[in-house]
Amino acid sequence: MSDPKAQDGGGFNLSRWAIRHDSFTRFIVVLLMLAGVAAYLNLGQKEDPEFTFRIMVIRTIWPGATATEMEQQVTDKIEEKLAETPWLDRTQSYSKPGESQVFVFIREDTPPKDIRPLWYQVRKKVGDIQAQLPQGVQGPFFNDEFGDTYIAMYAFEADGFTYTELKDQVDNARKVLGNIQGVEKVDLLGEQQPRIYVEFSYRKFAQLGITFQQIGDALRGQNIVAPAGRLDTEDRALFVRVGGEYDSIRQIEDTRFRVGDATFRLGDFAQVYRGWEDPPRTKIRHRGHDAMALGVVMEKDGDVLKVGRELDAIVDRLKASYPIGIEVSQITDQPEVVRHAVGEFVQSLAEAVVIVLVVSFFSLGLRTGMVVALTIPFVLGVTFLAMDWAGIQLQKISLGALVLSLGLLVDDAMISVEMMARKLEEGYDKLKAASYAYTSTAFPMLTGTLITAAGFLPVGFAKSAAGEYTFSIFAVVGMSLMISWLASVYVTPWLGMRLLKERAAGVHHDLYDTAFYRRLRAAIDWCVDHRITVMGATAVAFALGVASFSLIPKQFFPESVRNEIMVDLWLAEGSSFAATENVARRMEAKLKDDPDVLDYTAWIGTGAPRFYLALDQQLQHVNFSQFMVVARDAKAREALRLRIRQWLLDEFPEVRGKADPLPNGPPVGWQVQFRVQGPDATVVRQFADEVSAVVAANPQARNVHDNWHEKILVIRDEIDQDKLRVLGITSEQIRGAGQTILSGTTIGTYREANRNIEIVARQPLDERNTISELADAYMPTASGVSVPFSQFGTAKPEFEPGVIWRRSRLPAITIQAENIPGTQPPDVTMAIDQQLAPIRARLPVGYEIAIAGSLEQSKLANDSINAQMPMMLIVILLLLMIQLQHFGRTVMVLLTAPLGIIGAAAALLITGLPFGFVALLGVIALAGIIMRNSVILVDQIDQDIDEGHDPWTAIVESAVRRFRPIVLTAAAAVLALIPLVRSAFFGPMAAALMGGLVVATVLTMTFLPALYAAWFRVKRPT
Repeated sequence: MSDPKAQDGGGFNLSRWAIRHDSFTRFIVVLLMLAGVAAYLNLGQKEDPEFTFRIMVIRTIWPGATATEMEQQVTDKIEEKLAETPWLDRTQSYSKPGESQVFVFIREDTPPKDIRPLWYQVRKKVGDIQAQLPQGVQGPFFNDEFGDTYIAMYAFEADGFTYTELKDQVDNARKVLGNIQGVEKVDLLGEQQPRIYVEFSYRKFAQLGITFQQIGDALRGQNIVAPAGRLDTEDRALFVRVGGEYDSIRQIEDTRFRVGDATFRLGDFAQVYRGWEDPPRTKIRHRGHDAMALGVVMEKDGDVLKVGRELDAIVDRLKASYPIGIEVSQITDQPEVVRHAVGEFVQSLAEAVVIVLVVSFFSLGLRTGMVVALTIPFVLGVTFLAMDWAGIQLQKISLGALVLSLGLLVDDAMISVEMMARKLEEGYDKLKAASYAYTSTAFPMLTGTLITAAGFLPVGFAKSAAGEYTFSIFAVVGMSLMISWLASVYVTPWLGMRLLKERAAGVHHDLYDTAFYRRLRAAIDWCVDHRITVMGATAVAFALGVASFSLIPKQFFPESVRNEIMVDLWLAEGSSFAATENVARRMEAKLKDDPDVLDYTAWIGTGAPRFYLALDQQLQHVNFSQFMVVARDAKAREALRLRIRQWLLDEFPEVRGKADPLPNGPPVGWQVQFRVQGPDATVVRQFADEVSAVVAANPQARNVHDNWHEKILVIRDEIDQDKLRVLGITSEQIRGAGQTILSGTTIGTYREANRNIEIVARQPLDERNTISELADAYMPTASGVSVPFSQFGTAKPEFEPGVIWRRSRLPAITIQAENIPGTQPPDVTMAIDQQLAPIRARLPVGYEIAIAGSLEQSKLANDSINAQMPMMLIVILLLLMIQLQHFGRTVMVLLTAPLGIIGAAAALLITGLPFGFVALLGVIALAGIIMRNSVILVDQIDQDIDEGHDPWTAIVESAVRRFRPIVLTAAAAVLALIPLVRSAFFGPMAAALMGGLVVATVLTMTFLPALYAAWFRVKRPT
């Protein structure tokens, strides 16, 4: 055999080095394969990738305050101080009677590592103004664990047991589950707070001269814990304890107090009993029964499947230990969801591998195809190893990226082995043929690979929640492409050396002198000759492709394929908890016997806790309940969803409701939203009503409302202050009396083990369920004589705001709606937005009407992508200049980048799939894939020219020689994407890539030769 250095031009050749060091290469390949298998088994699994929640919720309570008072005295002060917070994007708040909720939104480009210190800053700044808040304010309370997701929730129900007995069992289960390795915490959900009630007739007490203050003083005086002294002796210190603390209900009844010369026993005039908070703040009902629930939060980077198995084993043992009557049901099971979701994607990955192998065998032959077939598991194994090192788990995005990259990672291996097979056909020996690809195409392939990876750069560096959510597309594709290039120049030649056969001496022929290649050569020659026609036709097709995007439905992220449906039920603002629960029970009756319903849970007075990362979580609202309905399968889910929507229209007219599957990506809530904001709430309301009318008039929008809801009815007591002063009564006493008469007032604490139970004084139900009781109530005066409320005050009904929303300290009203089935929210929103131009033209300075909801979030996500486009362009330009060493050729290759839009638009139009954020990523990535083929072809043309061929012949012959590897790699990439087409999440992206690659491959063979000829004014040789 001749000297390899003389044959391949000398210099270091990695392919030749791998072949010459056969033992080492075999060792490293086996080692990396085994490490890849171990890494795959070690990779954690999740349904969705983690992304940082940049939201904190600050809740403040001020009993008795109106919504306006809460806004002015509490919300505004907190928001004003929060304006000093670093990285602050905005504050958003709502004020309700007695309650303020301020949402702190940190900018999406804030580094995740800075979020925790920022929450400390928020706490510190709000703490600085706590003294400025009105007297009687409770809080503020901070929640910066808004993104905690429960991997499992369990409902506990009891039949024949008291609530206290059930609570004891649940507390025990909570402790046991909390000790499982990998569990961060276990939360008790839906707990009802115990109360000791002292019920008495306020009128009767007033007649006896007993005041509410005297009862409270008597209870606190006996039950207080206070030091009684310590006796210090030479030997020891003795603490003095004074007995008298309550340890039973009977002792509370026996409490005695003096009024004048008389002594009264509390139990003689009041009923004392143990109960539960009435009305409750929240409640959980599972399949129509009251329940408590436990929610399990897993440690960060834990193995959800392993923790799930431990949970199943422990819960099964707990169930077996419970007496008959206590039932435990699993409400959510994230490990099972992950197992199913990952299994589906692994199946798609396996199908893609098979497709690529079939393409390889049929197009390259058995032995050549086997080389590619053996390269694939090596690249996948090393990719798994790299994912494990980088901390990227198996989840929806990373697995989809693996399927996506599979069609791309075989490109380099196919080019390398195809080049080796061709050189063997031409008569090269195996070593020279195996090492030839390294000297001729390795570095153009590397440039092309880096350019393809650079096409995903905007995803990797996008500073937004959506970018963070989809980051692993960039990471996994980038890693797999680089590993595939390394494999193509190191492993593939080594495998080819072992598997391919040399031709006998003198037995070789021109591969491109066949009927097919002669016709291909003639077609390319025609394109070069008619370059203006080809370029003009391509330009027209490109313009049509861009224009056709206006006909393609738009979306942000697609809906999840999970079987849950979230049903929101909003009653009018000011509705009671009893009314909310009644509506929930009516919905339960509808769901109970529905054949498509597998399970359902109602969260009354609040929304479901975050059991799914992208859940649009709702906070506590008395007038709100939310159902998590689990359908039997995907088909049943759609039928059930339509049925529930019809129920809401026909049988729940008083309810503002919606029924939607779980979302994908960052949560957005109502899909169609417009926000009106400005300094004056009255003006904002005026324009909001006009916008609402426009939205309601659109036939593609339904269920139109705004988030300020209705005004609430209140009873305002008008007090004659002059009479009060004469009688020696204060407004504070009247408020206290009203609270006690109608709702109940805490007058002490009953200590039981580790619980502190409030003692609440109130009237019996028949005396507190009507407003007339307040008018007839007697108030004790300074002289000891009691007078009825009607002597110094009158009560009259009036309306006041039930909720006031603000955005960055300005009143903001959001009009919300649903899009009808068969439409996409962005399309409906944009159609309505065009009709709002006349209203916008009349807006005073400082007021605005803005698009909110999914389209606003989509714009934020797209802006974060677009912000990284210059960086992508610079990287690609740099790579092209390094490879081509010619600015003109670099610009020419760049002009081919957007041509994928033609095929992408056509594919989306044909399939009817929407164009959303994920599809946008595919279209951007197309640019890198197309330029990869272009740079290899242009480099081949330049090599042929350098070898002495005339430019015309170099263009045509290079295109002919590059036809087979370009078409093969495109076919592998397109066909490998077939399993992704059926994915609701990746389907639009796969369709766009498939259509774009097909058209781009054709244009690489036709348009690029014509463009090259026109660019350099190439003439046919004479």
